Amino acid sequence: MGVSVEFKHISKYFPGVRALDDINFKAQSGEVYAFLGENGAGKSTLLKILNGDYQPDFGEYLINDAPIHFASPKEAIAHGVSVIYQERQILLDMTVAENVFLGDWPKTKQGFVDFALMNRRAKEIAGRFGLDIAPDSKVGTLSIAHQQMVEIMKAVNRDSAIIAFDEPTASLSENEIEILFRIIRELKEEGKVIFYVSHRMNEIAQLAQKVIVFKDGRLVKMVEQASTSEDELIRLMVGRSLGDVFDQLKHNETPGEVVLKVEGLSTPYVSDVSFEAHAGEVLGFSGLVGAGRTEVMRALFGLDPIYSGNIFMEGKKIQPRSPAHALSLGFAMVPEDRKMQGILPNISVRGNVTIAMLKSLRNQVGFIQQDKEDEIAQREIKKLSIKTPDADKLISQLSGGNQQKVILARWLETNPKVLILDEPTKGIDVGAKAEFYHIITECAAQGMAVIVISSELPEIIGVSDRILVMKEGRLTGELKRAEFSEERILKYAMLQTDSVAG
Repeated sequence: MGVSVEFKHISKYFPGVRALDDINFKAQSGEVYAFLGENGAGKSTLLKILNGDYQPDFGEYLINDAPIHFASPKEAIAHGVSVIYQERQILLDMTVAENVFLGDWPKTKQGFVDFALMNRRAKEIAGRFGLDIAPDSKVGTLSIAHQQMVEIMKAVNRDSAIIAFDEPTASLSENEIEILFRIIRELKEEGKVIFYVSHRMNEIAQLAQKVIVFKDGRLVKMVEQASTSEDELIRLMVGRSLGDVFDQLKHNETPGEVVLKVEGLSTPYVSDVSFEAHAGEVLGFSGLVGAGRTEVMRALFGLDPIYSGNIFMEGKKIQPRSPAHALSLGFAMVPEDRKMQGILPNISVRGNVTIAMLKSLRNQVGFIQQDKEDEIAQREIKKLSIKTPDADKLISQLSGGNQQKVILARWLETNPKVLILDEPTKGIDVGAKAEFYHIITECAAQGMAVIVISSELPEIIGVSDRILVMKEGRLTGELKRAEFSEERILKYAMLQTDSVAG
């Protein structure tokens, strides 16, 4: 017998925010429904209503055409609904089997926990999907990918008819993603209703039969994935294509003086790298994974040792010794991994913006001047259109795109001469990307030398004034804007490095 889930006029409001507004659609078993939309569009909020984490302010949802109401996630689980969030809901000190059966541990006739039965059933579930996970392993010792798989094993053990995945691939490798996709396809074939939240178009193309597009809390449209182009999905999300966004960007055909000059830079990771960055230009660094782009920037920012070579800032020879020293020399760097290297998750937006300039905010007796700190935070919130109720909000409670804006605001307040952005739009949605591209070109227009590392070829072509390409720790090519093409970049990215002239 098939399963159906229907949402009727679902609305949810938070102070000052319309999270969901009159959501209506029906999902049938045996299909994967992808939720697509900018961060904050309402995708996760709808799953939290289905899961009993949130209660709708208006409307109802039905399972198999019967109205139902979950007051808690526990009630949702009891009725066959499992939501697998990006932040895993597992107990690291317990074993795989103990987590899989959490809340429903089987008992022996004597009333003791039947660990043997638990382990045997957990092993059966793992084997069913070809997962190399020992049931008696502590979950805390597993990789992030296998921890994610334990979450799925929990849903399978409960025999959940409705399973939702909220950005499940964020921490997975390509091989691990393939395993996840195989499991999802098997669950679909078993007749489950699958909801899949992602901003990755290639994943949606591989998995989904239907795509539901959200924008500003409203359901824009449900479309057949097979008969809809990626460009059309982007148009539904943001009202325009990324091509249109790139066309609107202003490029600097006459950059200013050389701000940064690097001569023969060699570190443990790169060899004989030489280039210049000019005031007012966006200099793109392209290359395949492991090409050495980030490693060049780590050396400039004082994070990696420099074996040989010279670095000049505005004609003056420098040698960054640490990030703090690099900052004083005029560098600023937004790292690729904002969660591990960028945000301070347990402090406010205000604190994250001003953390790099606390010394200048202290008064004569050493106290932080809170009025000045607040003035800076408010200025950046307005300038970068950071979506937050106020500066006191914890940064961890913002969307990925807005977290990235806060980190950028932190470094912009230091008035850098060279701004380094390492994969600045990784993990953020298409709408936030469009905003970031305008911010990048605006920074260059203000006279900064902006260096952008990106693995997305359309992005590096769209934002850059000039592109340098790397392979295996060496520069292999340089392209002016008139020469840009994906084919040329890939040619240099795959070039034999021993054939490159020094």
